[in-house]
Amino acid sequence: MTRPRILALAELKPQDMADRLAADYRVIRDIGDAADVEAVLTAGNIGLSGAQMARLPALRLIAVNGVGVDAVDLAEARRRGIAVTTTPDVLSLAVAEMALGLALAAGRRIAEGDRFVRAGQWSSGGKLGLGLSLLERRAGILGYGRIGRRLADLLRGMGMEVLYTARHEKPDTPDGFRPDALALARDCALLFVTAAGGEDTRGLVDADVLAALGSAGILVNVARGPVVDAGALAAALDAGAIAGAGLDVFDDEPNVPQALLDAPNCVLTPHIGSATAEARRAMAQLVLDNIAAYFAGRPLPTPYEAWHALPLHR
Repeated sequence: MTRPRILALAELKPQDMADRLAADYRVIRDIGDAADVEAVLTAGNIGLSGAQMARLPALRLIAVNGVGVDAVDLAEARRRGIAVTTTPDVLSLAVAEMALGLALAAGRRIAEGDRFVRAGQWSSGGKLGLGLSLLERRAGILGYGRIGRRLADLLRGMGMEVLYTARHEKPDTPDGFRPDALALARDCALLFVTAAGGEDTRGLVDADVLAALGSAGILVNVARGPVVDAGALAAALDAGAIAGAGLDVFDDEPNVPQALLDAPNCVLTPHIGSATAEARRAMAQLVLDNIAAYFAGRPLPTPYEAWHALPLHR
């Protein structure tokens, strides 16, 4: 039996998962050689544009290795009846864990302390400034989907009070609701951004929200770069309008604005929120399951439209 052809714009990890893909399908990398392919493997940060879809007349499935679909032309996919699948749930803990790590790194000056020691400043008599205790703070979660709720569980487990913002108040949660980003920032000192990307959330965290967070506030973004106004954030950090930030995502990855590179107490990581061996294996398995289901004519395990609810949710 001839193996179906797959256009792979992204890699599966660990390597044995990529090997499984190659064993079951004829994997091609060049979109110019893909006019007859029915399935595309991509990632949240790569996506698939309408122009690319136009070059794939046989396309019936876009399998996204991740939860982000802001780089996928969903309107064109819907118009053409192309199914889109993602890998929800299996990466929620890893991203929530990363958010917590960034908050601790910024509040307790962990990354700054590492640089301080390596530069010999400690051994030469230098003193690192005081950090901020996180566990005594009220946390706010902007975007109360799977990742946001998993993060809330972790924060509550450490004894913290948690507030959240979503399109609508949730009746099944112990956390406090705030109707918008500004109200959330006013009432918390540790603001986590876990909202979905896209035009609906672009610039949602702006200068007003950062001012409301205040000079003792810490911002963490593990969602999508454009949800936070990068210029406003850099200015707030430079002026001491907020105490610190932890960022795993940026507007134009892998390019990071110089203003953020220069900003004091800003911890930067290269979009590694889901980059654990456990999460990536589970994500790859879901990708393989969705592709296999498509070619077997079975229901797709995680179709995007079936689980995606509202723009503020991830």
